[in-house]
Amino acid sequence: MTAGPELARQPAPADPAAVQAFDHMAPVFDERFGLWRSVAAQRRAVRRALLRTFPPGAYVLELGGGTGEDALALAAAGRRVLLTDGSPAMCDRARAKVANARAEDAVTVRQATLETFESFAGALAAEDQRFDGAFSNFAALNCVADIGPVARGLARLLPRGARALLVVFGPCAPGDMLVELVRGRPRNLLRRLARGPVPARIGGHAFTVRYPGPRRLAARFAPWFRLRAIHGIGICVPPSGAEPWISGHARLLGMLEVLDRVLTRPLALLGDHILLNLERT
Repeated sequence: MTAGPELARQPAPADPAAVQAFDHMAPVFDERFGLWRSVAAQRRAVRRALLRTFPPGAYVLELGGGTGEDALALAAAGRRVLLTDGSPAMCDRARAKVANARAEDAVTVRQATLETFESFAGALAAEDQRFDGAFSNFAALNCVADIGPVARGLARLLPRGARALLVVFGPCAPGDMLVELVRGRPRNLLRRLARGPVPARIGGHAFTVRYPGPRRLAARFAPWFRLRAIHGIGICVPPSGAEPWISGHARLLGMLEVLDRVLTRPLALLGDHILLNLERT
């Protein structure tokens, strides 16, 4: 059973800085990122993995779902999704898009921050909600200082053998380094090698991100989950920092996308993003 929509709320001063930053970006988020072909190419790679992992009819929990792009794609392919996001404005945008697509039977949207996800999962468990799997796309987990509440919350909601596909920033992405060098920002070349918080901005709003390696991140999900596979997302396809230039070179981007499909396993650690395939133990 899915729960009904929540009443929208405004971001509170106590909300995490990343939630507040993306809340302010919500009105223009799709317009800024939705037309960029590099983002679309990386999103296609993630969706292929989601559709391989979660069969038609599966009920899937999404963390950091933003404006609902992936949830709606899964719904169109016969899956059901409970989309969660920490930003009230993102949730509002997602609900509007779900309603416009007439997908209310397949996609439900609820507001929940990752920092409080363990208590949110407890509330879902009390509602007797259970899921066939979970996923998080495009590095929402990189914006969280402590991943423990997420790991413990997912452990409460997923049965043994269920998969959690988590897409995070790669810790050493040559494409990102090249873009930063071309843009004249050499200080950012080695930012992903940092083991502490790194300053970031979106839409003029500051927050911090972290770049844990995939093994280190997977260890935070033990003993409830074990790492089954790692896939690189955006090994040759450049990061969004290459926009809008790369969107003007569709043929080149198409060739890079084909290369990504070949190299996704052997060069996984060089991806702009990395997909961790975790199995509930």
